[in-house]
Amino acid sequence: MTDTITLTGLVATTPRHIVTSDGLAITSFRLASNQRRYDRAKAAWVDGDTNWYTVTSFRQLGTHVASSVHKGERVIVSGRVRIRDWESGERNGTTIEIDADAVGHDLTWGRSSFTRSIIVGRGGEDRAADAQHEQPDPVEVPDDASSLEPRESADVPF
Repeated sequence: MTDTITLTGLVATTPRHIVTSDGLAITSFRLASNQRRYDRAKAAWVDGDTNWYTVTSFRQLGTHVASSVHKGERVIVSGRVRIRDWESGERNGTTIEIDADAVGHDLTWGRSSFTRSIIVGRGGEDRAADAQHEQPDPVEVPDDASSLEPRESADVPF
């Protein structure tokens, strides 16, 4: 059974991007996630304990995370949870890893801009830099947007 989780938090480390000898793009970073609660006695918001996760993304997602996500930014991550116990000499612990299915900026805290990739090569690198002729034509919106007719709800496929 695979558990899926969605988290919000701060990117705590600079994302580390590698491409394996087989051409697999992998990007990982540490995510710090904490909850805030209102303390009535102090009449203020206080931070709770911080949970730490290692977020790993593969292929095209890994390439996009490497170029879009930076240390200190607030993000939303959705993916599969893996909990691993480890031992190293006299030290031991538990690591919680997230194999990301989706990563994006948390728009509660700011604005972001999206650029769609057109062509993805082996290893996940974008090759759309000089593919401007492949971009769709922009949609023209009339100056008087009130002249646009609303669509009937039956016309909208849901």
